[in-house]
Amino acid sequence: MINSLNHLPHPLEDGATLAGHFSDLAPPLTARQAEVEASRCLYCYDAPCVNACPSEIDIPSFIRNIHQDNVQGAAQKILSANILGGSCARVCPTEILCQHACVRNNAEECAPVLIGLLQRYAIDNAHFREHPFQRAAATGKRIAVVGAGPAGLSCAHRSAMHGHDVVIFEAREKAGGLNEYGIAKYKLVDDFAQHELDFLLQIGGIEIRHGHKLGDNLSLSDLHQQFDAVFLGLGLAASKQLGLPHEDAPGMLAATDYIRELRQTDDLSQLPLAEHCIVLGAGNTAIDMAVQMARLGARDVNLVYRRGVPDMGATDHEQDIAKANQVRLLTWAQPEQVLLDDQGLVRGMRFARTRMDEGRLVTTGETFELAADAIFKAIGQSFDEHALSDPLASQLQRQGGRIQVDEQMQTSIPGVYAGGDCTSLDQDLTVQAVQHGKLAAQAMHARLMLNVEAA
Repeated sequence: MINSLNHLPHPLEDGATLAGHFSDLAPPLTARQAEVEASRCLYCYDAPCVNACPSEIDIPSFIRNIHQDNVQGAAQKILSANILGGSCARVCPTEILCQHACVRNNAEECAPVLIGLLQRYAIDNAHFREHPFQRAAATGKRIAVVGAGPAGLSCAHRSAMHGHDVVIFEAREKAGGLNEYGIAKYKLVDDFAQHELDFLLQIGGIEIRHGHKLGDNLSLSDLHQQFDAVFLGLGLAASKQLGLPHEDAPGMLAATDYIRELRQTDDLSQLPLAEHCIVLGAGNTAIDMAVQMARLGARDVNLVYRRGVPDMGATDHEQDIAKANQVRLLTWAQPEQVLLDDQGLVRGMRFARTRMDEGRLVTTGETFELAADAIFKAIGQSFDEHALSDPLASQLQRQGGRIQVDEQMQTSIPGVYAGGDCTSLDQDLTVQAVQHGKLAAQAMHARLMLNVEAA
């Protein structure tokens, strides 16, 4: 997958040393730290942190359980709302969600309750002898889930709880989606995504079939006929393009492709390293890419964005991580030309200076160049149109290039639901995808049981 970077050298440090650079970004709380932090919660009756949580976790309740030394109860409270609560505690931008809404988040209090770390503490320290949720009596209904990412896994687990049999169709070798392939290695360490998957599957009634891709060897038409309901958790599989000449030259690569390889390798010292690199974009993926290249040993990492810092998709917390890793953030610069050497390899990029003019982004006429061994594109993901190429799938109504759904996550085709990044709803967050899957499962169950009663 990284063939376009084969001409680059490998990191100078050995694999063990490099692995140390990718240790846990946020070390877990100790029991004493968790006790002290839990005691700071005011257990608000109309807790604003709950309203700010996309998956509607009862935050005051689980924190009270921690304070009362009932870690098991705290974990069960979290997982009942968000079955992927462990990974969400690690990757969710709590600084702009629950912790931002915390009533202690003010100048007098200095800091909000560390909800994310408390959630992680509860999940990591709850040792269930058996799966905490039991399947309802079998309904005889079969549900197809396309995509084993956070949305699909959440939908499958909640559907299994309702007593339905679930088959997940996944294109890749491993389940987990973004958590397995797309998150910075220092955010989800120790193969956490697979451990969480193993726990989720303990509910029973869920089968995963790998190597099945919608639009290739799988069609929505067949699934719609063979199953009682279908959930599409397709994600955004294609990377957006710059539309510039030489965009496929050796040295150009989508950031998501590199991150996927980095997360799957057993020896970081065998990865290609761009000592001088450019990352295009301003979201969390761009930050993840830039920071990981810096930790592999790059000497010069520039993250370039066409607008200003206030417009960056990455949170202030993520930007601080980049700065702490000596990543240079350059704004108001738009890619203009890919620069190649005599062998046709990437040697840098020319940028046009930009500014805002009456609400429109325009170039100033000034340009500059940056040298680079590799350029990584993190300018956003797009929908893989081939996935919806069969006759039934092509009838799905779209909005903004993504699948349109209603408040119950149902698409324009009866019996077909969708959730996660492939829909046009809200932010592209793991926690939001989990909520979409949960809501879709509840809506499917209500519809299927209504049909049973009517019969």
